[in-house]
Amino acid sequence: MSQPTPRAAIVTGSSRGIGQAVAVRLAADGFAVTVNYAGNRAAAEEVVAHITAAGGRAVAVGADVAKADDVVRLFDETERAFGRIDALVNNAGVMITKPVAETDDAAFDRTFATNVRGVFLTLREAAKRLQSGGRIVNFSTSSTPLRLPGYATYCASKAAVEAYTAILAKELRGRAITVNAVAPGPVGTELFFEGKTPEQIDRLAKLNPFERLGEPDDIARVVSFLLGPDGGWVNGQVVRANGGMV
Repeated sequence: MSQPTPRAAIVTGSSRGIGQAVAVRLAADGFAVTVNYAGNRAAAEEVVAHITAAGGRAVAVGADVAKADDVVRLFDETERAFGRIDALVNNAGVMITKPVAETDDAAFDRTFATNVRGVFLTLREAAKRLQSGGRIVNFSTSSTPLRLPGYATYCASKAAVEAYTAILAKELRGRAITVNAVAPGPVGTELFFEGKTPEQIDRLAKLNPFERLGEPDDIARVVSFLLGPDGGWVNGQVVRANGGMV
C-alpha cells in the first residue's frame, strides 16, 4: 500500500535563524518542507540535508519573495516536488533600524519590498493554491507596541502584515484556511545581533520577565501549534510570542 502524501509547507527565508528552526520543526511534525532562500543556497541545502537525515522530506528553492515571477516559481516547484501545498509560513524579512530622519529611500524601499510586497505576493499565490483546511502564518513583531526610536519603518512594514493577516482570514471564508501572525520579541539570531552593541543586546534581553532573548525554537513551537491540529480555531490573530515583554 502506498504511503499517503504528507502535507506540504513553504517556509520563506528558512536557510537560517527563525525560519530554519521553523522548517526543521515542521518536518518533524510530518510536513514535507520547501526551504526557501534568497541568496545562500549552501545554507539552505544544509537545512534540507538535516531534515532528510532525520527521515523527513525537503527541497531547497531559491526565490526572491519581492519578485512576482520568483514567487510563482516557488509555488510551482513546491507542487512539483510534493504534489500539493497545505501551509505557508512567511518568515522572510529585513530589519533596518534608523531614525526616520536618517532613513534613506533605499532602506525604505528594501524594507517594504521584502516585508510587505513579499508577503502580499506569497499570500496572493497561497490564496489561489492552498488546499482546503490549509494554514498561513505571517511574521510581525512585538516591537510595534514599544514604539522604540529607530524602528518606525520596520514596524510600519509589519503593521501592514498584520492588516493583511486579519483581512485575508475573512476573505478565505468557506475554505477552512486559517491566517495568523506571530509577533516575536527579540530573538537571538544573526539578524538580531547585527549592528547592536553588547549593551543594547543586554537591555533588550531584559525587557521581558525571563530576562533572556528568545530562541528560534521558542518561535518555531508557536508556529507548529498554529499549523497543527490544535491550532485550528485560532484565525485572524496576532500571537505576541515575547516572554511577556509587552
